Amino acid sequence: MLGELRQRLQAVQKVTGIDHAPGALPFGIAEVDGVLGGGLARGALHEIAAAGEAHLAAATGFALGLAAPARHWLWIAEDMALAESGAPYGPGLDAFTLRPERLLTVAVGHRRDLMWAMEEALRCRAIGAVIGEVRHGALDAVGVRRLSLAATQSGALALLLRASPMGDASTAATRWIVSAAPSAPSNGFEFGVPRFAAQLVRNRRGPTGSWIFEWRDNDERFILATHTLPVAAPAGDRPHQKVA
Repeated sequence: MLGELRQRLQAVQKVTGIDHAPGALPFGIAEVDGVLGGGLARGALHEIAAAGEAHLAAATGFALGLAAPARHWLWIAEDMALAESGAPYGPGLDAFTLRPERLLTVAVGHRRDLMWAMEEALRCRAIGAVIGEVRHGALDAVGVRRLSLAATQSGALALLLRASPMGDASTAATRWIVSAAPSAPSNGFEFGVPRFAAQLVRNRRGPTGSWIFEWRDNDERFILATHTLPVAAPAGDRPHQKVA
């Protein structure tokens, strides 16, 4: 009877998109998973910061890619963040295989309310991932520790999305700084495949590193970019200079 009960519980967890067994969410990239000790730790808090205000969209996209495996997830943002950056966009979520009907958004007026809402959401076993978007400024150290503890207890993925690099103390398992990277050429006038320059600046499991990731919506995962592009192409009307 106990064995049958365990099987039923596992089936329910799969339906809700949650697996509370210890482990990690692998990138499927040997180089990255090796640094992370098998992948992004589940049941843990991870911090993702934009390299600058202009790169906040890239940091958001990176966070969405990490949250993609969760069937049900929650986005919590400060009112100021929503006013300056806007709310999650439905077609954009589709590009990351995150169906809008699986998303619940919450707007809060104060930083302390955001931390409280994240903690409460992480304790809900129907939520697979929680993203909290904050603006500039340090976070309350006690609140961050509580988020880490709540994620550990539930097995959910907790992501703190920040508008600028952080230097405050934290119990997060990893810290990332993300900026936009040039896309590969595409045919016609379509945008190229999204690319993200991600720096792992803190890793509780050991080494750090930096990579250029490319999102593949067909595979629903990140891959490593096969080549890089110059920041700016030469001007077409620039006269050629003779070399002595």
